[in-house]
Amino acid sequence: MINIRVYITGMGVVSPAGCGVRSLKTWIKQGKRKIRPLSLFTVSPNNLLPVGEVSESFEALEIPRTHQLALSATQEAMADAQAPPDAVIVGVTTGGMLTTEMHLKNSVSDPEAFTYHALGSVAEYIAGKYHCKGPVITVSNACSSGTAAIKIALEMLRSGQAGRVLAGGVDSLCRLTYYGFKSLQLIDPAGARPLDQNRRGMSVGEAAAMFLLVAEEIAPGNAIVEVLGGGLSCDAYHPTTPHPDGEGALNAMRAAIRDAGILTSDIDYINLHGTGTLDNDLSEAKALNALFGNNRPPLSSVKGAFGHSLAAAGAVEVAISAISITEGVIPANTGCQTPDPKLGIDPVMAPTEKEVRIVLSNSFGFGGNNAALVMGISGEKKPSPSKKIPPLTIEGSACITGAGNMKKTLENISSGKDCKGVLSLSEISKSLKPAEIRRLKRLPRMALSLALAAFQNGNLQETPSSVFWGTGWGPLSETYDFLKKLYESDEQFGSPTDFIGSVHNAPAGQVAVHFGAKGPNVTTTGGDYSFEQALLAASLLADKIDAAFLVIGADESHEAFSPLFDRSVTGDEVRSDGGGAICLKRSGVSYGIKIYPVFFENTDDNPSIIPSLVSILGNSQVIEQQFGAILAGIPAAYRQEGEKQLHEFLSLSDFHQPVIDYRRLTGEFASASAVATALAVEFIRSGEMPASLCGGDGYSLDGKGILILGFGKFVTAIEITS
Repeated sequence: MINIRVYITGMGVVSPAGCGVRSLKTWIKQGKRKIRPLSLFTVSPNNLLPVGEVSESFEALEIPRTHQLALSATQEAMADAQAPPDAVIVGVTTGGMLTTEMHLKNSVSDPEAFTYHALGSVAEYIAGKYHCKGPVITVSNACSSGTAAIKIALEMLRSGQAGRVLAGGVDSLCRLTYYGFKSLQLIDPAGARPLDQNRRGMSVGEAAAMFLLVAEEIAPGNAIVEVLGGGLSCDAYHPTTPHPDGEGALNAMRAAIRDAGILTSDIDYINLHGTGTLDNDLSEAKALNALFGNNRPPLSSVKGAFGHSLAAAGAVEVAISAISITEGVIPANTGCQTPDPKLGIDPVMAPTEKEVRIVLSNSFGFGGNNAALVMGISGEKKPSPSKKIPPLTIEGSACITGAGNMKKTLENISSGKDCKGVLSLSEISKSLKPAEIRRLKRLPRMALSLALAAFQNGNLQETPSSVFWGTGWGPLSETYDFLKKLYESDEQFGSPTDFIGSVHNAPAGQVAVHFGAKGPNVTTTGGDYSFEQALLAASLLADKIDAAFLVIGADESHEAFSPLFDRSVTGDEVRSDGGGAICLKRSGVSYGIKIYPVFFENTDDNPSIIPSLVSILGNSQVIEQQFGAILAGIPAAYRQEGEKQLHEFLSLSDFHQPVIDYRRLTGEFASASAVATALAVEFIRSGEMPASLCGGDGYSLDGKGILILGFGKFVTAIEITS
């Protein structure tokens, strides 16, 4: 395929307007307010606030509410699909949290009860239901997650790595977000009133929207709209407050418009992020005024009707934008009575019939994460030429293990010791400024320390412009402390500081602020394969990044939560945590150490997965010639299955060089593959493997690279070559 267009051919929605696209169409033409008192769980009268709650009941399944919402939306999106998706990419921030909260409140200690706690379990559940054998990626970019997921899907399709991608966003209401936003005093007791001069905050909501996106040269007969382009940026300003001048929002919109190959004058409608908070609405308005001047197209926010459904919000608004195009109607800025004159923009106050050919849709979130998408009628722009994923050059690397930093980790390995354990907080924080980390707990400190070490190791003159962050479980300390205080106070008090820090992308936001990194900032979370997801996302977006960027993976060990959530943790007597980071540049030269994520497939119903891996890598002769060693990651929870997969790979590839089962060294934690990657870089730089890993004899790599393989629920491969 030479010239690629990306179309939405299937669309499914669950929202406070009802289940299905038809319900959403009816709402757009009526504009009625759907925010109402919370009924999903019980709160005290003084805590009762209006929410955007889905009223429909779901089939009694042994899965959490977020998964149920996602499944319902997916069933509609895939109703007419003739084949499984090649990949699934979902934006999520709550995962199974509502169910987890209930279990924690009832002191449930059986890990099986928390099977669906992980954010990544939503996308994995959907992938299993719809027989997806390819990559499964979970994006957790706070309130821009769903939009960012669709942008990554767009780039995957443009690259030719997939022909059909199921993408979207979903979140359910839960205590963590309900009380969390309340603790920040960001909730309007009267319900969200976006752009209103008397607005006092947002309303928390829930929803799901899923889309089947396909890559074609011409529009298929079932095309709904074309995804013309997308843009990602980061404020690099503050953990929660948007840039006061809307700088990050402006950059995301400009990137989306540039990517779509259109002019600002081509846009017929803007679907605003418009949460109803004082700072957010003002920041977005300033960005719009800077971009459009006095030539603004009609614009509105729908969050006054539905509330803010967090990761789902941007995805639902993509569906609304598509309906706006196909039905020729602009939705009302529900909830607004008197537009704030200080904003300098006039929202559409009632549903309005109008021809709409191109829509710009905005989503912004905690951590300064901004995303924008442009959708339109097919043929509104030139098709995008197919692109190749550029080779990435590693400039610097770093790791943290129970032994310490990279130097101490290598010393342990060289002396035949493992690197298991939990490093002290003071040791992790040694290179960080006290003022910068005063309120930060374990995981964000780890992320900052890794980022700084990888950057310094690269001896770069320019600071990183973008951050890609993979974490299996996110900030466990902050989540635990928030819920503990909430329950101890009989759900009267939640710590705003802990809530801010509990979101999975909070550490990435801290790294961005430290470096002033205003490019794409993407957090992925898929258990043992989170770092691989971050690296894949980075490779898909790298052609839009001119400067250096960071790919980081880390997870913390938590005494209470880790054994409940991560089944691999109980497979080792030693508690361990840590992570790794690499500083990369898009390569324009032939020399240097290169990294490439070459394989990522789901093992479900995929008996030929190992032969496929060998085929992608070449034949046995190519593998032997290119790689001097293999670092194999087998999580303890999948040890039996993973060892069989490794044995099959070695048999089919006839590989006879050193094979290192690296979790025996690092201990059990989700981001161990990030450590393995950083170590592989150092081995290649030195030109040899430590004798302790090769039966006591020194082993020269002879200029060959190292292959990092992951086994278990997914099989992954990362090539690192010199």
